[in-house]
Amino acid sequence: MNRRAIGDKVVRSTVDAKHLHRLDVQGFDTVDEDLLAQVGPWLRMAFGLCAALAIVGTALASQPLLLTLAAIAFLAALSPVHPFDLIYNHGIRYVTGRPPLPRRGPPSRFACGVGALWLIVTVGAFDASLTTLGYVLGFTLASVALLVSTLDICIPSMIFRVMFGAPLTRTLSEDGSDGEAAGPPVNRKDQDRMYRW
Repeated sequence: MNRRAIGDKVVRSTVDAKHLHRLDVQGFDTVDEDLLAQVGPWLRMAFGLCAALAIVGTALASQPLLLTLAAIAFLAALSPVHPFDLIYNHGIRYVTGRPPLPRRGPPSRFACGVGALWLIVTVGAFDASLTTLGYVLGFTLASVALLVSTLDICIPSMIFRVMFGAPLTRTLSEDGSDGEAAGPPVNRKDQDRMYRW
């Protein structure tokens, strides 16, 4: 539970259990709930921008735009910081007074890798004059990205969790609110080593 002062009032922000589970599936299961309450909506921004670019690139059948988006997704798959997260971390957060975004875990990076490959196949479809297939692939990818950017439902992260294991279970703290992940102390490096990809 997060508390922040606005004027003389203390405002409590929480992340509901369903939303928290969806973020945990994406690899934020070792991130403190208070931090997720503050930055959770901003974690969606990267996928919202990807969805917007995928919609425009697909609608225009623009191979250069889709290849640029594939390169961004490929970088996001390699790095725990999505390139579009830098917009928030180096700009928006100073305006909003929020902390920086947490690093993205292997499930989220896996999703970006799937997106990069999907975009390359989409470009190949347009290049081979299979425009209907290109439109279907492009708009399907955009729909998947829209699910993440609006509801935090990440289908590729769910696939990752089926293949490599469920997120760590969170425990309830003494005050009854959700707390840290249960089990032995696990930091981001330890968790990344568990997946070894």
